[in-house]
Amino acid sequence: MTQVRKVEVTDVGPRDGLQAEKRLIPAAEKIALINRLIDAGVPRIEATSFVSPKAVPQLADAAEVMAGIDRSKGAIIATLVPNGRGAIRAAECGVDEMVVFVSASESHNKKNVNRSVEESLKGFEEVAKIAGDAKIPVHGAIATAFGCPFEGNVAPERLAMIAKRFQDMGFVGMTFGDTTGMATPPTVRAGVAAVREAAPKLTMGLHFHNTRGIGLANVMVGLDEGIDKYESSFGGTGGCPFAPGATGNICTEDLVYLLHEMGIETGIDLRKLMAIGCDVETVVGHPLPGQVMKAGQRLDLHDMDAVRTAEG
Repeated sequence: MTQVRKVEVTDVGPRDGLQAEKRLIPAAEKIALINRLIDAGVPRIEATSFVSPKAVPQLADAAEVMAGIDRSKGAIIATLVPNGRGAIRAAECGVDEMVVFVSASESHNKKNVNRSVEESLKGFEEVAKIAGDAKIPVHGAIATAFGCPFEGNVAPERLAMIAKRFQDMGFVGMTFGDTTGMATPPTVRAGVAAVREAAPKLTMGLHFHNTRGIGLANVMVGLDEGIDKYESSFGGTGGCPFAPGATGNICTEDLVYLLHEMGIETGIDLRKLMAIGCDVETVVGHPLPGQVMKAGQRLDLHDMDAVRTAEG
């Protein structure tokens, strides 16, 4: 039985979820969704990325989105920064945290950012310096942490090496990114154990995709390992464009429902979260895989007269 009693949920939908959408979503709609997440009590939100507009047109409005967010309620607003230039822009917008990412596998990192892993890690030193001068903490994310679509299994030692570099650069935390949905309970346990030994000063978080339907099963393993930080996306949006067959992140509403049913605190109003998930379908213009937002909670009862009675 898990010893975790409270979990910090990060909704990455505004960045990781919406960046995969074909429709260019206006900044005002993104801001409204982020402010609703804050109102629902989501404690940490990955709001956008200060990436090149040419690389990700969906996130070209990063500064505008940051300017419109309600910062009065204390939610941590994190943003992805790919390089020093992005870190400068993020610092100018007053982000609470910067997030950098590197793939565990050389081939995926090459596809994703057109750099070797070592080139990415060296580039983070500049980000760390800019963030340090601005007194902004940095988190590192390891993409394809549990498997690469081009190379197969990722050795736990590989994760340990990257995490150790994160720790040496003064990062405050790291996240295992299951970019390809290849995580399984054994690979999660092995990865967590390796990083704990190599980089004990880093807080750890888990970011699962539901590509093969076991995203929440992997969350259960993480809880059993004592991990109390998880990333998810409203409605189950998302999916890496550089991972063949990848589908969306685990759904925030489904994750919070699971945690609440286990008696684990999140500080989140699930009803408000479910309403956001439903409305995101309208924003993106197509159905989303979230389940609780459609089915309701376990003890949501129905009027018997609303259901037909069997005949014969």
